[in-house]
Amino acid sequence: MSPLTHFDESGAARMVDVGAKPETHRLARASAVVRMSPATLALIRDKRVAKGDVLEVARLAGIMGAKRTADLIPLCHPLPLTSVTIDFTFPAEDSVRIEASARVFGRTGVEMEALTAVSVAALTVYDMCKAADRGMTVESVRLEEKDGGASGHFARDPAPSA
Repeated sequence: MSPLTHFDESGAARMVDVGAKPETHRLARASAVVRMSPATLALIRDKRVAKGDVLEVARLAGIMGAKRTADLIPLCHPLPLTSVTIDFTFPAEDSVRIEASARVFGRTGVEMEALTAVSVAALTVYDMCKAADRGMTVESVRLEEKDGGASGHFARDPAPSA
């Protein structure tokens, strides 16, 4: 069998049949960074962006994005998510780090839901702040951890300290 499970032996795209897999608790965590000017970050932290509370709108957008992943990524299974959380930290004076956690009791993992959640949340931060800072960048969208299912546990090694 090909290591690329979304293609059959002839190379045709396919949705993986997960019907015979056991249902297990599954978790995925993903993160992204939005880099911006320190002045823009101050506007976000002080809740002075004209469009409203940037982080709360981004949190809702990320949760909604996770719920719509199967509509956005063609071969993803629609999942009955049991939980999606979005958290924000400020690792530097010019960045917001977004972390999403998605959970399901099901036959397939939730990595794409967590990745979609942080991507949509990051894009929402950009959208809400673009009038103040068109130079913002969305960076380092990545899976941090996944657990559950036959492939077991994955945790990204922490980045070395600067």
